[in-house]
Amino acid sequence: MKPAGRALHDAARAVIPGGVNSATRYVGAPYAFTAAEGAHVTDADGTRYLDYHAAFGAVLLGHNAPVVNEAVARALNGVGLIGMGVTPPEIEMAELVAELIPSAEMMIATMSGSEATAQAVRLARAVTGRPLLVKFQGCYHGWHDSVARNVISPADRAYGRDPLSAGLLDEAVDSTLIAEFNDLDSVRALYERHPERIAAVILEPIPHNVGALLPTQEFLQGLRTLTSEHGSLLVFDEVITGFRHAPGGYQQICGITPDLTAFGKSMGNGFPMAGLAGRRDLMARYESDVLLAGTFNGHPVAVAAAVATMTYLRDNPDFYRRTHRLGTRMRAGLEAVLAELSTPATVTGFGGVFAVYFTSGPVRGYRDLLRNDDEAYRVFHRRMTDAGFLMLPMSLKRNHISGAHTDADIDLTLETARDVLKSMHTDGLLPGD
Repeated sequence: MKPAGRALHDAARAVIPGGVNSATRYVGAPYAFTAAEGAHVTDADGTRYLDYHAAFGAVLLGHNAPVVNEAVARALNGVGLIGMGVTPPEIEMAELVAELIPSAEMMIATMSGSEATAQAVRLARAVTGRPLLVKFQGCYHGWHDSVARNVISPADRAYGRDPLSAGLLDEAVDSTLIAEFNDLDSVRALYERHPERIAAVILEPIPHNVGALLPTQEFLQGLRTLTSEHGSLLVFDEVITGFRHAPGGYQQICGITPDLTAFGKSMGNGFPMAGLAGRRDLMARYESDVLLAGTFNGHPVAVAAAVATMTYLRDNPDFYRRTHRLGTRMRAGLEAVLAELSTPATVTGFGGVFAVYFTSGPVRGYRDLLRNDDEAYRVFHRRMTDAGFLMLPMSLKRNHISGAHTDADIDLTLETARDVLKSMHTDGLLPGD
């Protein structure tokens, strides 16, 4: 037992429900952290980890990136929080978003991705006058009532009614319909069942909340066509894919332009900044009858972090070439190890994101994930973390390579992964053992 971290966790439980401020933060050891730098974090007992969790992907350039911290330090000595009017950095941030994200003509700032998707749902209903929303089984769009359902659902609740929490308003939960990712017919069926009642289709263009389901171009193009034909909005939730895979998000890569885009997480390299962007005619509704409120929206410190991060990504295209290359190396190396062990598994990911599904492929949608060996997934992440490589020990959670990771880090990670997977094979914990 490592006493310092456990003692901090116990102290936290006395004043914080469960000892954590977000449900998935408690996964056992390591219990508490005291430092972070570059690609590494340090726990309360002094153990240093190579970090692939990256605050659920919010850390893109690396922990405490100088280019971001220096901008934040300048902001602390500049315009503080006023809460009226606008500040020059807010305008600069919005101009950068409009420059980088293909769908963005105007934007609003929020503090979190959940707030951004909540605004997207509200705006879509206001614009269309319709009540219903379509989301995909496995996609996560935040904690608010309209979308807090059907993420990592067990087989007996997948595609049915699977709310994430007690206390959700039934009417809000039931106004969201569930479709299958990469299955355009499942979306068509919902339009046929609910004619002229669907306000929007919302999706993670790559559902990273269940690892990395990769979309087909036909599926994304089909959604763009379907929503346009039926008078609905297409909403990309790029809270994870935005800025991580390209300056303009996955929509820049796939060439499909949604009506609205929610973004956040890595936008500020760990500072609390997110937003919603879209067509000018849609966003203009915030000037009339759609409520936009929040004292901390566009907070000067977070704005400074976002401007610094986006500017760096815009001006350094080698960043993406490098993280994509490291991601390709990691995925290829994991595939080789699993092949050595004759383990039925599917290595997936995009750019600097990687995950291992412990099931044979192909894996296209959530139905395929129901075959995943969840215990093997959890044990792999747990043993990697115990060996000094921080990975969230929950099934279907992804891993992130940041701008601070190196080729040597990938080599060391693959060497350890080989040892861990071999130990799991010896213990009979891999599929097919």
